[in-house]
Amino acid sequence: MRLRATAEWRFLAILPRAHPGLAAGWWALVLVRGVLPACFTLSVGFLVGSVQSGSPPVVPLVTTGAVFIAMNALGPLHEAVAADLGAVAGCWLHDHLMRGCVDPPGLAHLERPDLADELSRARTFDLGQSSPPLSVSIPHFGSGFADTIGGVAQALVLSRYAWWAPLVVGGTWILTHVLLRDSSSWKVFSTDSVVREDRHADYAFKLAVDAPAAKEIRTFGLASWSVERVAAGRRRVVEAIMREQRLRQGPIRWGLLMVVAANGLVFWSLARDATAGALSLSALVIFAQATIGTNALAFGEFDWWFRGSAEPIPGLLDLPGRMAAAGHLEPGSDDAASTPAHEIRFKDVRFAYADGATPVLDGFDLTIPAGTSLAIVGPNGAGKTTLAKLLCRFYDPQHGAVTVDGTDLRHLDLEGWRSRLAAVFQDFLRYELPLRDNVAPRGATDGDVRRALERAQAAQLADPDTILSRQYEGGTELSGGQWQRVALARALCAVQAGAGVVILDEPTAQLDVRGEAEIFDSLLETTRGCTVILISHRFSTVRHADRICVLEGGRVVELGTHDELMARGGRYRTMFDLQAARFGEEPVDVEAL
Repeated sequence: MRLRATAEWRFLAILPRAHPGLAAGWWALVLVRGVLPACFTLSVGFLVGSVQSGSPPVVPLVTTGAVFIAMNALGPLHEAVAADLGAVAGCWLHDHLMRGCVDPPGLAHLERPDLADELSRARTFDLGQSSPPLSVSIPHFGSGFADTIGGVAQALVLSRYAWWAPLVVGGTWILTHVLLRDSSSWKVFSTDSVVREDRHADYAFKLAVDAPAAKEIRTFGLASWSVERVAAGRRRVVEAIMREQRLRQGPIRWGLLMVVAANGLVFWSLARDATAGALSLSALVIFAQATIGTNALAFGEFDWWFRGSAEPIPGLLDLPGRMAAAGHLEPGSDDAASTPAHEIRFKDVRFAYADGATPVLDGFDLTIPAGTSLAIVGPNGAGKTTLAKLLCRFYDPQHGAVTVDGTDLRHLDLEGWRSRLAAVFQDFLRYELPLRDNVAPRGATDGDVRRALERAQAAQLADPDTILSRQYEGGTELSGGQWQRVALARALCAVQAGAGVVILDEPTAQLDVRGEAEIFDSLLETTRGCTVILISHRFSTVRHADRICVLEGGRVVELGTHDELMARGGRYRTMFDLQAARFGEEPVDVEAL
């Protein structure tokens, strides 16, 4: 059981799961390649013996030739099979990791810092950063396995000469292997000093070649400066590598000295016995080749390749399970169709993102009548976006409940409820896909796409088939405000498909005041009959809502229409006047802009 828990065992166990046929072929070639060198040693000895004795050499000659051809032909074939197996295993692991990210219905597994760090490390396992890619490492340690089997087979042949001979040659390699494996070239690249310098050099390279930095690099005349930083960074990387390699030269010298001494002792003994007539020529040839072949126990650095590839596997295999537990939400079974018909209500909700953390919402109570629009305002950190996440049921509250028409949101069918939602978040996605796919990622009729674009005032941005990125032939780039219109069109298209609740989290932050007011008027008209929750700092938008909720410290401190809250002279009036002062000394009638 302890063996099965090791990283190496778990790594080998995924190979047949990734591709049973390739895994079986790879192991078969490992065994065959391991046995062939010993067969070649024996066949050459028999050939020499037949020639020496005057017997017909046809059979041993043909056998020797066949074994020799097989040894040379199977190597490239094994490497090709191993590379394919590595590529398939890497895809299988990435798929396993991806399912762990997308399957949990909640968001906690993607927002918890500890899991986010582990996910960041896991995502690089097959990119050649922390260890070689599997398509590179599996051919190496596959050949290493074959060499090890070959070394053991040759040692068995050598034991026919003297019991101590394979122990001296093989034992010396084993004793020095710890020293020799530290000289691995990949080991050098993973040292702290090399990784640190490489990170700085890579950052300088990205500054020089990436599009986001190109504008400042050119505006401030930093082209030569960036090239010099890249060159200096790469020089430091090379110097760090050479420094680490020099530190490993001592162990290599001692290891080679031990190997030379061990082989010298066995060859001296063979020469002595052959000279004394105790060994025939064929036996000398067999045991000399077996001595050389036993040295294969140390070839290939397979142990480091194997350990380096296997090391991240347990964490990668276990991470999706931990993420599933963190992001788990009970699916519910009640029908969510046509909800909400009456109201959405937050009842004494308390929510914190981590155990022991200060609650973001604490004693939060709010009722949103179905078919009305509610604007939520408040300072940063007041809990506005958290409220939207709870409504989308990305999280469940630790206390209290969110109810829809009197039914706890946790009891509604989760997929059915989310099909009733349309949302524009602050960090909305910008797909490097055609405009049509940005508006309707899951598909919609051309008429629905066109109407959604028109209502978001985005119909003239691009042809529906134009890819929204200049990095593709015929593509185009949009400004921040134009992208925001596309995101709004996406939500409007979902409304046309049947969504009844619209969540808008800073939906027009990158638009000018006039464009914002025009679009929100269109939004309210298009979403008439829907329940609209608007989160915004822009009062030119907020005042259009049926009611406005002022949120502070995780609680509702004011609730009413724009006119009611202005007349009350409380927190809302203060925030409104502060923002209006940017346009002049007196509060501005934004509707007149």
